[in-house]
Amino acid sequence: MTEVPLPLTVRDLTADDLPVCGWAGSGVPRGLDRAARGEADYLVVCGPSGLPLATGGVDWTKHPDAGELYQLHVHELVRSAGVGTVLIAALEQRIRDRGRDRAELGVDVQEPRPQRLYERLGYTAYGSEQVGWDQLQPDGSHRPYTTTATLLRKPLR
Repeated sequence: MTEVPLPLTVRDLTADDLPVCGWAGSGVPRGLDRAARGEADYLVVCGPSGLPLATGGVDWTKHPDAGELYQLHVHELVRSAGVGTVLIAALEQRIRDRGRDRAELGVDVQEPRPQRLYERLGYTAYGSEQVGWDQLQPDGSHRPYTTTATLLRKPLR
């Protein structure tokens, strides 16, 4: 297999990104709103065209000494190409820049693939909780979704 290096840039999400981020789910516009209020940072990883390939945020409101990663999405066409790793590293740097000493996140127990990535990046499980959100359906509608999330954390010293 031949690998093709892809130049990536990371930047803050903007309103101009919203029309091309439909693949990332309905939470992206809320991420932009939360960033404007200072409750979160919301980033995109872009390829050479400048179009977002991954989105995700860090929530500043849940833990006084940590940032919580949330709404991490990588476009299906570039999964397993290192784009998610770049996104997580950028979000972790934002947490360090705020003087906080750890990152936390929850991952759906029904999605083992992302959890393997987080564990490879140094996250360890410490508990679980029931969570829910509106999930985008193939027909464009939204349906409530509830699941158990495995809680993971990583020290960022």
